[in-house]
Amino acid sequence: MNDQLPQARWTHVALPVGDLDRAIDFYTALTPLVVVGRFADDAGQSAWLSNPGQYETPFVLVLVAFSRDSGRQLGLLTPFAHLGIEVPSRSEVDRIAELARELGCLHWEPQDVSEWVGYVCALRDPDGNVVEISHNQKVFETVRRLWAPAEGPGASGRLAE
Repeated sequence: MNDQLPQARWTHVALPVGDLDRAIDFYTALTPLVVVGRFADDAGQSAWLSNPGQYETPFVLVLVAFSRDSGRQLGLLTPFAHLGIEVPSRSEVDRIAELARELGCLHWEPQDVSEWVGYVCALRDPDGNVVEISHNQKVFETVRRLWAPAEGPGASGRLAE
């Protein structure tokens, strides 16, 4: 197994947090992310979260709790800027929205937006960042089709221009 990076790629988004444990609890309860690493040094602590088993195209949410910011609310992704997570069903959007409603962190009620946005709701993490939960959003599907392996003679593996 070769773990060397074969080409430049986008690997993570880093967000400052005021309470690392509280942020980890939020993301592991309301999203499909799991903790894949925790680190500490003189400046503070951090955690890496990713999808379980994501080997081929790992992408990580890095939560960083600097000691100097302990206890502060540090949200940067507001009021519309957000992290987007797509789930496989409308019922999963509804389930997450219901849990977020109970926890007092539902930001947008579930709604059908458009063909390209799909069925979405949004949450606010403990620092006030917006996290969108979607179903049937075209981001994942479009990018997969764009670079899908060619099938059959003359297939380009790219979307029509």
